[in-house]
Amino acid sequence: MVVQTRLVTLEAFERFVALPENADRNFEYIAGEIVEVVSNNYASHLAAKLLGRVGIHVDDHRLGRVTGADGGYSVGGNKYIPDGAFISFDRQPDVCREAYNPLPPDLAIEVLSPGNDAAEIARKISHYLAVGTVVWVVDPEKRTVDVYVPGQAVQTLREQDVLTGGELLPGFRYPLANFWD
Repeated sequence: MVVQTRLVTLEAFERFVALPENADRNFEYIAGEIVEVVSNNYASHLAAKLLGRVGIHVDDHRLGRVTGADGGYSVGGNKYIPDGAFISFDRQPDVCREAYNPLPPDLAIEVLSPGNDAAEIARKISHYLAVGTVVWVVDPEKRTVDVYVPGQAVQTLREQDVLTGGELLPGFRYPLANFWD
């Protein structure tokens, strides 16, 4: 949900999110707009379920770190808070303690909620891809996972398919039949 009608600078965004009344709210900065990130329990559940699987794989193979829906990232001049993300030790050996990591994630997981705007999601995907981020977009209504890899055609996975980590998360496999409730 866009929370202002005029475009603002990144500095104005940072002042806005630092206000005390915004302490318990999550915002993204998308092409000059301040957008509040609002989810629902089902979308959050699916994000946690998928991120849990990714997190175990990442830890078991000592690949890097994962963040949940409170971990923000700088993505080509924008500030995003994906539902889940992964960043490799190769790209960031030390833990980031800032609200918005100055580096984009290697993987962003976005779970669609009823309030998501299709144009906004498409814009975010294009920004992620432009900085080299792989994106998994989970659509609970369609029961699909769209896999976006920079330089490749989007791959739509359905319930009978297996989500794999590709080159980014070697050996990661998750049968989507086990994902949906």
